[in-house]
Amino acid sequence: MTLFQFFLFPELSAFKLFFCIKTIQNDTALNKAKFCFERYGFDEIFAIGQQLIREYNQIPSIEFWNIECTNSTIKQIEYYRDAGLFENKKKMLQVIDSLWCTIDHIQLQAEKGFKFMPGDTEVRYKAPQQFYINEVILGNNTMLIESDEIKETGATYNVLNYMSTKGPRFNKYSFVSFDNLGSRSTLISNASEKEINRFFNLVKERINLLKA
Repeated sequence: MTLFQFFLFPELSAFKLFFCIKTIQNDTALNKAKFCFERYGFDEIFAIGQQLIREYNQIPSIEFWNIECTNSTIKQIEYYRDAGLFENKKKMLQVIDSLWCTIDHIQLQAEKGFKFMPGDTEVRYKAPQQFYINEVILGNNTMLIESDEIKETGATYNVLNYMSTKGPRFNKYSFVSFDNLGSRSTLISNASEKEINRFFNLVKERINLLKA
């Protein structure tokens, strides 16, 4: 999942931000805190995230997914559940339901072949999206940006951060690697209902197991 997609729904975005600040950055101010969406909604950051998605929705994109793409989020929810770091079970279920809604929306975009905001009755952002399923390697949230003027590669490190470069040699290697990955992946945007449902049902099975 891309950084932008965590901001599709407020409960999941609040949880991810809380997890990163408390657990990854080890913020001492949250040492004894338990997650509660109403208390830690991060409204201002969520509003910025929503604006980022709206901008992203106007840019044509290609995404490579595999069945492991939601694993880190599921593992984070499991960790907080087992460590007793949700204020109560209801708060945990809010986050799980928000994750389900996120995957549901991404599936709808794959079916239509373009990006838009949740709840849009009249789609305003129609930048095309090519959605590939890759069963060869695990993804790492690397982003490649290409326009008439630039080529740029962005790679995650230390969970929260991105490094980017416009270096020609590095970019050439990155773009060739993605071309190779594309040749070994299956495009499911605008594909048959069976192909799209087969993949997303596997993802949702894992979310259902977590909820159960």
